Amino acid sequence: MTDDTGLVHAFLLDGKGGGTPLDWDGIARWRRGDGLLWIHLDYAGDDAQVWLGERAGLDPVLCEALLDKDPRPRALAVSDNLLLVVRGINPNQDAQPEDMVSVRSWIEPDRVITLRHRRMRTLQAVAESLRVGTGPRDAGDFVAELVERVLDPVVACVDLLDDDVAALEEVSLGDDDPALRARLADLRRRAISLRRFIGPQRDAFGRLAALTAPWADERARGRLREAADRLTRTIEELDAARDRAAVTHDELTSRLSELSNKRLYVLSLITALFLPLGFVCSLLGVNVGGMPGRDIEWGFWFLCAMLIVALAMQLWIFRRWKWL
Repeated sequence: MTDDTGLVHAFLLDGKGGGTPLDWDGIARWRRGDGLLWIHLDYAGDDAQVWLGERAGLDPVLCEALLDKDPRPRALAVSDNLLLVVRGINPNQDAQPEDMVSVRSWIEPDRVITLRHRRMRTLQAVAESLRVGTGPRDAGDFVAELVERVLDPVVACVDLLDDDVAALEEVSLGDDDPALRARLADLRRRAISLRRFIGPQRDAFGRLAALTAPWADERARGRLREAADRLTRTIEELDAARDRAAVTHDELTSRLSELSNKRLYVLSLITALFLPLGFVCSLLGVNVGGMPGRDIEWGFWFLCAMLIVALAMQLWIFRRWKWL
């Protein structure tokens, strides 16, 4: 729970998966060598910004990068330390998953600083794991767990989107409902938005996989490499889902256009067939003297026969021209 000062929580890790909660006084008393310190801040808090700028001992350029309002995902090694910015799914109420939340981290061998503004379950889950003794043991373990927990909801969101696209593909095979196009267009927009945020994260994960910091042991590096491969596969699935949605949308549009063209074609043929007949009937309907056949008893039937012959000739011509 965030207090008014911007401190979400802080833990002194015991190296066995557990941690002791600390407040601002506990953070001030900590000294290097006491164990790994994790400080999680809401960067919008005034005291958090003051501590970060004056007491954390960080370079002003690093402070500016950590407090950036819209940072891009990145992993930047600075000597034996690491600046890590990742984006995760937004779990907050009434928020869209593609409206992603940024987590900014500064990792040292014996201190980890993380910052966020909007709530994120990833870091809450890490804190809960420390409370029950199943959390990270060192800085490398912390980075690996952070990356894995950020990645899990992203993978689940992409899998759900892929399932939605597959379901609409099945429906579109036997249904020409125009509403399907709107649903497919919405899925395409979601896929494009997710791709926009996840794409740069692949580069950051790739740099993490090649991390050579002394506090990241081989086990942590293996977990980071697996996370990078998993994110790559997820992006490929996202691209495939986007392309499938585009193909299905285009196919539906083409089918609806073809159906409309067929209907217009039939109406055009009917108009072409009855246009001459309508002209003859309207011409004979004028009420002036001299109309031929007015005094012949079989004149009406003769006219009907002539119209039928004319209709038959039109049909023959249309077939010869392959209009029918």
